Amino acid sequence: MFLPNPLIPVIGAVSLFTSLSAAFYLPGVAPTDYTEGSKVPLNVNRLTPTLSQSDQQLRSVISYDYYHTAFNFCRPPNGPKKVSESLGSILFGDRILDSPFDIRMAKNETCKPLCEVKKFDPRKAKFVNRRIWQNYNINWLIDGLPAATLNRDEVENVEFYSQGFPLGDIKNPNSDNPIAEFNNHYDIFIDYHELASRSTKKYRVVGVVVQPSSRNSKLREGAGDFGADCSDLSPVVLSQDQETEVLFTYTVYWRHSPTAWATRWDKYLHVFDPRIHWFSLVNSAIIVIFLTGMVGMVLLRALRKDIARYNQLDLNEDVQDDSGWKLVHGDVFRPPKNPMLLSIFLGSGAQLFFMTGATIVFALLGFLSPSNRGSLGTVMILLYTLFGFIGGYVSARTYKSFGGEAWKRNIILTPVFIPGIVFGTFFLLNFFLIFENSSGAVPLTTMLVLVGIWFILSVPLSFGGSWVGFRAPAFQPPVRTNQIPRQIPQQSTYLKPIPSMLLVGILPFGAIFVELYFIMNSIWFHKVYYMFGFLFICYGIMIITCSTVTILLIYFLLCSENYHWQWRSFFTAGASAIYIFLNAILYWISKLSLGGFTSNVLYLGYSALIGFLFFILTGSIGFFSSWFFVRKIYGSIKID
Repeated sequence: MFLPNPLIPVIGAVSLFTSLSAAFYLPGVAPTDYTEGSKVPLNVNRLTPTLSQSDQQLRSVISYDYYHTAFNFCRPPNGPKKVSESLGSILFGDRILDSPFDIRMAKNETCKPLCEVKKFDPRKAKFVNRRIWQNYNINWLIDGLPAATLNRDEVENVEFYSQGFPLGDIKNPNSDNPIAEFNNHYDIFIDYHELASRSTKKYRVVGVVVQPSSRNSKLREGAGDFGADCSDLSPVVLSQDQETEVLFTYTVYWRHSPTAWATRWDKYLHVFDPRIHWFSLVNSAIIVIFLTGMVGMVLLRALRKDIARYNQLDLNEDVQDDSGWKLVHGDVFRPPKNPMLLSIFLGSGAQLFFMTGATIVFALLGFLSPSNRGSLGTVMILLYTLFGFIGGYVSARTYKSFGGEAWKRNIILTPVFIPGIVFGTFFLLNFFLIFENSSGAVPLTTMLVLVGIWFILSVPLSFGGSWVGFRAPAFQPPVRTNQIPRQIPQQSTYLKPIPSMLLVGILPFGAIFVELYFIMNSIWFHKVYYMFGFLFICYGIMIITCSTVTILLIYFLLCSENYHWQWRSFFTAGASAIYIFLNAILYWISKLSLGGFTSNVLYLGYSALIGFLFFILTGSIGFFSSWFFVRKIYGSIKID
């Protein structure tokens, strides 16, 4: 069998990929030193929904561009210019542009007008008022540091920063006449750190807090006057019946801080009650110890007796073996139904497994700093692309071991089928974002870059892995397979597919439940997740849990003389994805009050996509653990 070598175009593809990705800037973490009076850039980012303070509900998942026409924010004189972003930053919805703010290092400003008076017609007022009701936050970046709201953790009695600040406030929300007040004035508090032992004084930005307020500011009248008058504290309420005039103003306060530049992110990375993480970790560790002990006790002791008994029976021809897992030795390595589909799932699962593990390790070692916006998403995409070689290899060699002969179809479908489902779902959901004019909609150019990475790098690497996999020898079963399949007796209720999936799938989910909750919070509430140490341990616990519970079920399945273990091991371990999606539904009911069809579709669509990828990942872990186990036990007995 001759297979063409697809690795030849990879070298040229690398140079093409470099040119494709040149438009994306992977921001570093090198500090910027400022002299007194030098301009400190203030860039604006998207507006994002956040939790309501009154009922702790999220009312939207759609983000909007800062310069959306309805918000009517002040623009730079020559129009906003895009700031270079990483690929991951764009995919996660960041839309960073410059702004008309003129902020100078160590120079205080008082009630400075941002631009001319803006006019809000009833249509714009209705749009903005609705965003205020949905608790939208404004997001700025000053020297790469997010503008934040200062909060206090009452349990730990420490101050911390929450990214973003409110677009407006709702007064008397529970009354018959609630009022949406629009924040048009910003008090900007910037902490700076002065560098010592320098001939020329240098400063670094180490903290940014914004306190927005609603004020009826007015431009000063008269030729000799400058600036604006912010003394009128009556709130700005955008009328939905007539035009409303609004003046945007800001005040800048510079504060000396002992905080070093290297630790300026510490206040952003606050953990609410870290004992929850430790409790979760201890709970998961107990689950793993219990499962490992149970599997060790049941399997090692039982298998040792079984193997000794079976080998003893082979020495005595008068004694007939009429029970146990040895009975199905002639059928246990029979190829499963749909070996092509299972091989493709396993190849994609292996690719996801190595990508996830490597990403967590990189993050754990500190390479994916939160100051490096979008680095997590960028690294995940690049690692998934590079591990396409592993996906192709695993799929091809598994398919060959199943006795498959349609190798060309396997080579083509492995890098296309699962990524095609993911990309197609992502592309479809992107249309909903485009329809809502959301900043989260991925631009066409970025889509083309993703397709380029997929077909120029990932597909050839997968082809190369498949080529190596098909050239490698197939895994030979330790026992001979009978020509005629054996009949399977009636199975107990707990060994039937659905009960066993529901019973076993909940255990891996229980091991990662708490960390999953914090990850969901970081995704939907736009918070920084950085507890990669806990995540690394939970990932290891999940692998051990998936392996042990699946092996235990397959042992019971074989003892009941059911040799259809391949798909059962995959679906049993993958059933934890059912609980992932059910948890998302419960989260949707308890924490979200999404108004509008689009927000609900986006939330459920992305939750289903996450569940599908988790199904592929955990299913592959369960299958390969069971495959190793089955080959081990049947290779330990004597078969005539």
